[in-house]
Amino acid sequence: MHEMSLAEGVLQLIEDAARKQDFSKVSTVWLEIGRLAAVEVESMRFCFEAVARGSIAEGAKLEIIATAGSGRCTQCSASVVLSEPFGACPQCGSYQVQVTGGTEMRVKELEVV
Repeated sequence: MHEMSLAEGVLQLIEDAARKQDFSKVSTVWLEIGRLAAVEVESMRFCFEAVARGSIAEGAKLEIIATAGSGRCTQCSASVVLSEPFGACPQCGSYQVQVTGGTEMRVKELEVV
């Protein structure tokens, strides 16, 4: 499961921020995950809890902010909301939709002590 490596990356970002900003404990992590990012949220929660054990993020609450997928139809030029990466354009029905957003995952905010 790639969520484990993603959780390890999130923890590394937290530890890097702790060194730079001199904090010793994280109580909440807000993680923004796009609907088209291919991240299983419950797996991410499980993996984050596992990798955070013994770290400054141990016991931290993981808040997930889901962001919509978006795309641009090359047939009708509509900007559309996407719920799947290869979905049809809701305006014209074409499957020639280029994904423009919703594939990202980022640490949006940390609550630290």
